[in-house]
Amino acid sequence: MKNFFLFLLFSIFQLNFLIAQQPKTANIQWANRVIAVSSEFRNPDKPSTDQFRAVQVLGKPNKLPAFGDSPCAWSPAKQNNIDGEFIKVGFATPMKIEQIAIAENCHPGAVTHVYVYDANDTETLLYKNVNVAPLNIPGRMNRIFQKVDFDVFAVKIVLATSKVAGYNQIDAIGISDSSEPIEAPISMTEKEKELFEVKSKPQNLGPNINSVYQEIAPMVTPDGNTIYFTRGKHPKNTDNPDKQDVWFAKINKDGTFEEAENIGAPINNKYHNSSFSITPDGNTMLINNVYNEDGSLEKGLSITKKNNKNEWEKSKTVIIDDFYNVNDYAEYCLSQDGKILLMTVQRKDSFGGKDIYFSRLKEDNTWSVPENLGKVVNTAASETSPFLASDNKSLYYSTGGFSGYGSNDIYVTRRLDDTWKSWSEPQNLGPEINTTNWEAYFSISAKGDYAYYASYHNAIGDCDIFRVKLSEKNRPEPVALIKGKVYNKKTGKPIAANIIYDFMPDGKNAGKATSTPNTGEYKVVLPLKKKYDLLAEAKGYLSIDEIVDLSDSTNYIEMNKDLYLVPIEKDALVRLNNIFFAATLFNLLPESGPELNRLIKTMQDNPTMKIRLEGHTENFGGAREQMKLSKNRVEAVKRYLIEKGGFKEDRIKIKAFGGKYPVSNGKTDEDRAKNRRVEVRILQE
Repeated sequence: MKNFFLFLLFSIFQLNFLIAQQPKTANIQWANRVIAVSSEFRNPDKPSTDQFRAVQVLGKPNKLPAFGDSPCAWSPAKQNNIDGEFIKVGFATPMKIEQIAIAENCHPGAVTHVYVYDANDTETLLYKNVNVAPLNIPGRMNRIFQKVDFDVFAVKIVLATSKVAGYNQIDAIGISDSSEPIEAPISMTEKEKELFEVKSKPQNLGPNINSVYQEIAPMVTPDGNTIYFTRGKHPKNTDNPDKQDVWFAKINKDGTFEEAENIGAPINNKYHNSSFSITPDGNTMLINNVYNEDGSLEKGLSITKKNNKNEWEKSKTVIIDDFYNVNDYAEYCLSQDGKILLMTVQRKDSFGGKDIYFSRLKEDNTWSVPENLGKVVNTAASETSPFLASDNKSLYYSTGGFSGYGSNDIYVTRRLDDTWKSWSEPQNLGPEINTTNWEAYFSISAKGDYAYYASYHNAIGDCDIFRVKLSEKNRPEPVALIKGKVYNKKTGKPIAANIIYDFMPDGKNAGKATSTPNTGEYKVVLPLKKKYDLLAEAKGYLSIDEIVDLSDSTNYIEMNKDLYLVPIEKDALVRLNNIFFAATLFNLLPESGPELNRLIKTMQDNPTMKIRLEGHTENFGGAREQMKLSKNRVEAVKRYLIEKGGFKEDRIKIKAFGGKYPVSNGKTDEDRAKNRRVEVRILQE
């Protein structure tokens, strides 16, 4: 027992010794309020914004460790004020300090004095520089190591701007209770660096895509089979090589690229042309600007679709309520469900240059007034190239408004709710993708295996397009790519149709698409953990719904689902797949509403149409009971149609068959369920 207590005491001593030996974690604070400032530069082009103003000094650095002029840093009003300039800032939690850090991002060396203040606002000189002169460096984190035994409430920085040419900008002011040097933190913890690791080095897409000219704005289709991009000053651009055109290339199964082709008219003309989002079906594309009849362009957005010859049609203007953009540039992104439009534009409520805004699709296919995504995402700099991944949550974009590696870095933020105004802190994608140059225009397929982006780093000529293989950990949330063809059930021929997919059981629409006119092919991307009702719609046809149950899916999947349309003609028969009753009962469950409501609309669109509802049950159990059950169920459906649709009794007949005509003679639950059905037979067109 004595030895046990000796061992215990030794263990406690050893533990305390180890704790004592652990390095102290530095408590670093960045200024959280401006107390006073001598002056602040006001951008004459954007006087209503906070660009270059004193508030830009608050919080962690927005420019360092990169250097250079930034609208996200404080800049005094004058370049050479002989009276000097100053800024005084406060901190959220006063504390004793050992260090002050001043992030001098542009024209460093002008700091002459640093003062600290206690709870009574008593001023103490902490630092004085008597040899103020320009430094032969583009910027620095100026660290002043000096212990202060009282709690520091505020810090004042004085600048001799007349002695260092140019605007002397301050990105941030920080204090620490440790002598460990304060660094400018790029928004990546060690854990986050792991999340953004890549499985390959960035790969230049090579001469089939890139040239000595400019290639930007890569846009990979969700199926990963085609890439569209914008090419500038290329000799094969339409009419005017000095302008930009839209090009595309097929991606082979082995990951190689076919030689890029100019997409041609009507998208490309003699002006600057560029493209943005393409829908999962590959049939609809957003293109920059509004196309006038004479081919000239105005600010705004257009949309184009493929016709039955698989050619892009003349574009139509996208109408956005109260749309204006005081910036010369804009980028757009359409969510994969077609319900949210993201854009980078500059408006009255922008925080600086271009901000990211969103609009919602309205019932008349126009878009709501753009709303700002908020300060978490947008900065006093210009945001550019928004891309919303297939999960409808992960937003990638480029900005120079956060600490990064170059002039513009690519970041990702995650949507936290359905307001589209609540987002996670943007995270830098890391040094494999972001370099000391300019990176933007991130794009990723639904599978999420490869990311595409534009960069000047190691380019063949001007800007080039690169790709990098992502690890499983840093992809957006997995989704399902559903694809197939739409057929005429009677003839077996493909048909052009609208594709509708609704959430089950509430029937709320989840998105829309279109099938390719000449082949009937369609593609939609569906988030996992949900159950969907999928169908095609076309005038003169009844839809046969398909259930897509992704409730238990956790990994990316591709699924083939052919859809069928039945012509509205006499004796045509359609099964109602999504009609649900309580077990062994005839009460309609709420999830039956969406399909029955579509049948009501079809009957309203075809006022002479008459139908017969035919009820079937499984072919096990008493025949009399099954006959009664099938009759009660079709009567319940008839009542619903008459009550909701206002139809006369003679438009809807009923007939019960019980288990007389099974479609399956199997004995499993799945086989027996196939026999429990309600079908619609057209008696009169």
